[in-house]
Amino acid sequence: MGDVLAGIHATWEFDTDSVLIRFERGIRTPRLFQSLRERRIPYAALSSVELFPGKRGTVVLHAVPRPGADPLLEAAAGQLKTGCDPYRLALPAERETLAGYYADELRAVLGPDASLPADRFLVAAPEAPMQFKAYDGRAGFDGSLVSFRWSWTGASSAKWKAGDQTFPVAELCGVEWRSPDAMEGYLRLVPRGAPTDAEVAVPVPGPATGLDTLGQCVQVDQDPAAVLFGRGYGPVHESLPFAAAVLESVRRTHPAPLVTAPAPVGGPLHDPAGVAERMRHLGELHQAGLVTDAEYSAKKAELLAEL
Repeated sequence: MGDVLAGIHATWEFDTDSVLIRFERGIRTPRLFQSLRERRIPYAALSSVELFPGKRGTVVLHAVPRPGADPLLEAAAGQLKTGCDPYRLALPAERETLAGYYADELRAVLGPDASLPADRFLVAAPEAPMQFKAYDGRAGFDGSLVSFRWSWTGASSAKWKAGDQTFPVAELCGVEWRSPDAMEGYLRLVPRGAPTDAEVAVPVPGPATGLDTLGQCVQVDQDPAAVLFGRGYGPVHESLPFAAAVLESVRRTHPAPLVTAPAPVGGPLHDPAGVAERMRHLGELHQAGLVTDAEYSAKKAELLAEL
């Protein structure tokens, strides 16, 4: 196409086989966009194109990616807020006709496999090295190794006992990312050979639990293969690109199709001991100032309802 379409927070530059999305660095631009800076999206990675009215006198051009084509969205597992979707370009409503033209142009270059899930990542992941600070430690990734260095103020005694951790990508099969925008967010590495949530019928992990190599529920704050987020720690714009980069490296190291374990969405736990442990953990987060009084009361009521 060879054209440029400037919108709010981003500019799309159309090439013969891809669109280059350049994100602005303004104060109103979502921090995730600023962190990504720019992304090249091959047309082969798209499944469809939408154009619809937006908020406050805008129209939205939405290029919908194919499932499995973008490591960033695979890691996000549907948890990104609408305003942080890098495939949406908002424009003033008076530019709807121009936006419609580009929507038609994009539809015309969609590949023959547009309706099918991608069998590999087609969009490049954020580049390593990367690092971010979580509530209970600092996570680093150099492209082949993931490291967790525990914080003496936030890490549990179990993590201190296990010591700082290093995970070669070759020994991993996936990544679980639960948004720090939700209570009890975390990033957890899944070792090869460890069962995923979908492979274990019971027990069902709660929001702050995962499965260890034996398929047993383990609190994330006790799991040395995970870092726990908190208010101001592990923000989306740092932790999500990190998770995407690790996931892309895992898939590249092990090209055979692997199922990414989705971020646990929680479920009723009727074991009183399990509910009591989750309430204890919630109390610790509340005392540490990581959840508000309202959040604490609401979550406590949910846990009590499970008994």
